Amino acid sequence: MSSFNRRKAKTSTSAFARTRSLSKPARGTQTSRHDDDELVVSAPKGRHRGIYLLPNAFTTAGLFCGFYAIVMAMGEKFDHAAIAIFAAMLLDAIDGRVARLTNTQSEFGAQYDSLADMVSFGAAPALVVYIWALQDLGKLGWLAAFVYCAGGALRLARFNTNIGVVDKRYFQGLPSPAAAALVAGFIWLMQDLGYDGNELSWAAWAITLYAGLTMVTNVPFYSFKDINYRKSVPFIAVFLIVLALVAVAGDPPKVLFGLFVLYGLSGYAIYFWRLAKGKPVSIVQTEIDTHD
Repeated sequence: MSSFNRRKAKTSTSAFARTRSLSKPARGTQTSRHDDDELVVSAPKGRHRGIYLLPNAFTTAGLFCGFYAIVMAMGEKFDHAAIAIFAAMLLDAIDGRVARLTNTQSEFGAQYDSLADMVSFGAAPALVVYIWALQDLGKLGWLAAFVYCAGGALRLARFNTNIGVVDKRYFQGLPSPAAAALVAGFIWLMQDLGYDGNELSWAAWAITLYAGLTMVTNVPFYSFKDINYRKSVPFIAVFLIVLALVAVAGDPPKVLFGLFVLYGLSGYAIYFWRLAKGKPVSIVQTEIDTHD
């Protein structure tokens, strides 16, 4: 009786690898099938790659305000320069929310916004305060302005690379718009009170250094990002908003500078509160980040 050789089933690791390649991909990823039936998984979906008019128009307006502040400082119209920086802050707060509400977020918009912020909240305040008060201090003056400018650049770069890593309820270091508000608010207030920059050179120097160095610390500043603006609020909340607007309209230099001084100190209050609770936070980052 003749016998037939039976073929053994393939048990090589290639079959196992092939089976794994055909398994269900992770949620949020894109897949494509090649001619050899191997399933290729691409990177997760991110921002759109297109260029959208509406949010980028607000970003361009903010960039214009930063450039306008520099031009006004060169013409020694320092109150106009300070107001332009505050206008850039308002536009910077709007453009991101417009992009999210209209679903027009894009990688181009994110990069463009970061570059515009560097001009409006990094270069512009440094140049304005230097022309207003710091140039009389010689080398110490322009070095303080450079520390602020470099701090703004580092702050923005760290923010872009740490998105999705740090706690969104708190900023890591003083946000660059708030730092710009400290510098511009001080100039606006002193101009409103009738003081010249050369009378307040050391005060401007101290505020500029404080803002520049605090931007690159790890001191936590509340971000207000966990507030649900779509949630119903008591009637008194609306009334308090009206009172706040009336206060700002009544004397903008004093009220705005006072608010941002409180915010600029609030991070250190949170830091010492956490320290007292046994949750210390390193003010200056000394360890290498492990995330990509």
